[in-house]
Amino acid sequence: MSSLSGSVGGGSVGGGSSAGGGAAVPLAVLLRREVASERTASERPELHSGLFSQAKKGEDFTFLKPDCERLPGVPSSSFSAFGLFDGHNGNGAAIYTKENLLNNILSAVPADLNREDWLAVLPRSLVAAFVKTDKDFMTKARSSGTTVTFVIIDGLVITVASVGDSRCVLEAEGSIYHLSSDHRFDASKEEVDRVTEAGGDVGRLNVVGGAEIGPLRCWPGGLCLSRSIGDQDVGQFIVPVPLVKQVKLSTAGGRLIIASDGVWDVLSPEVAFNCSRELPPEPAAEQIVKTAVQSKGLRDDTTCIVVDIIAEKNNSSMPLPKKQPGIGVFKNMFCKKKSSDSSPHADREYMDPDIVEEIFEDGCALLSRRLDSEYPVRNMFKLFICAICQVELKPNQGISVHEDSSQPGSLRRWDGPFLCQSCQEKKEAMEGKHRLRDSSKNSE
Repeated sequence: MSSLSGSVGGGSVGGGSSAGGGAAVPLAVLLRREVASERTASERPELHSGLFSQAKKGEDFTFLKPDCERLPGVPSSSFSAFGLFDGHNGNGAAIYTKENLLNNILSAVPADLNREDWLAVLPRSLVAAFVKTDKDFMTKARSSGTTVTFVIIDGLVITVASVGDSRCVLEAEGSIYHLSSDHRFDASKEEVDRVTEAGGDVGRLNVVGGAEIGPLRCWPGGLCLSRSIGDQDVGQFIVPVPLVKQVKLSTAGGRLIIASDGVWDVLSPEVAFNCSRELPPEPAAEQIVKTAVQSKGLRDDTTCIVVDIIAEKNNSSMPLPKKQPGIGVFKNMFCKKKSSDSSPHADREYMDPDIVEEIFEDGCALLSRRLDSEYPVRNMFKLFICAICQVELKPNQGISVHEDSSQPGSLRRWDGPFLCQSCQEKKEAMEGKHRLRDSSKNSE
């Protein structure tokens, strides 16, 4: 699956590489524009959401919480969260992730940040929370796993973290934008190479006569996903490190569709948006699911969440514009904001287009990169706190996230951030350096 309406290939999933030649607009610039146009916290866009699901196995679970506060009792710190968890081999991982992921995200965010800093640290905090949730679930069960597509909306900024093959797709300004990417082996050679190098065996199912059928899978277990939460029985190289994308909408708003593969195996994003156009979110979600089921039958749990983001006050209802030919306007803007870009930029360097603007993107599977102290911002995280589980560390207890790093040059093993012993073991198991002990048995 392309990660941006055909403009970004699977490479962004495997390596977190930039796509396109343009530079991302710094978050501070975008937020200053918001202040300049006199949009305050009380003038945040209206959100309307709806959900519909048809169950086959009962392993799809959802999370809709439009009224969250990162600082309890402070309305200006409000945000909304939506999640879809498509379980497999049982519902344990999906239920556990639904119940714990948001708390783990907020625990990984340093206290007392302003809004700009909170949005800037979200990418790293999401990575830490996904890995912590997976690590903690290992003490509960071995065989269950789940995809995760988790969306945080703060004002006009949308942040999406995903593992697996559920998808989040945005329609805005008459164009479609993919805010997630399939972590299927068939979709990314980089993921096949990563898992193989870590000790996994990837191939198709062999039948009598030596013929190979079906999608690429990881053996043992036969999982066709390269990333998920859970799936301890398949191998630690099936990692929980999410692709994270962050964008900012214009005042025209937009519509999000978050759906499981029961929808996307049948419908293209264009069909999903077109079949539900002019409908409010809940009827729209129902129409999308029913269209998918009518086409191929109910082969799998089929779930859809629709979220309308209405930014303009005179836009009380939201008949979405018909999609125009071409791709999203941030085709050439979708690149990761590097740490070297963290210095202030003058607003004059950037036009003020009324378009969807990219803030951040990375899908690299390496924790040494995703948890780095300068990624994507520096000096906001406490040094002697485990970067994954947030446990306090004494100065001589922490193990650098760069320990055993193969990157030459400036990275040194005594550089932070640091991990506790168990999180370091988790990191090395994910990289194929050793087999993690069976913590589910040890907990019994």
